Amino acid sequence: MAVKKADFSKAEREAIRERATELRSAAKANVVEANLADCLTKIKAMPEPDRTIANRIHELVLKAAPELAPKTWYGMPAYALPGKDGKIICFFQNAAKFKVRYHTLGFTEWTKLDEGAMWPTSFAINKLTPKIETQIKALVKRATSGV
Repeated sequence: MAVKKADFSKAEREAIRERATELRSAAKANVVEANLADCLTKIKAMPEPDRTIANRIHELVLKAAPELAPKTWYGMPAYALPGKDGKIICFFQNAAKFKVRYHTLGFTEWTKLDEGAMWPTSFAINKLTPKIETQIKALVKRATSGV
């Protein structure tokens, strides 16, 4: 079955275009610096309160797993394993991007969050509290352990 342009929302089509741009720019020199700059630019462009939460998530992820490399993924801040083919470990989706009521911290299949036969891979966030920040750091540490 062929996928048609009409099968995607405007926001989804924009995310696909952003991903294509990200893949093209990955060939640039100083990829790590360029990726960090792209990530911070995306965060800076977010409306409030998304920007404040995204900045804090950015800090928490890098504090919990400093080996991760910030970049963008489908136009969203993401954190990958180091190296040329670094796999995305987690990403932040701000609420305003897709006009939803909560932000999402998501983890990809490359993580080590497995718990039995079923486990969560994304988490809704409405606000950050010290308890939630502690949970986020623990999730990121767990997700990167043994990767």
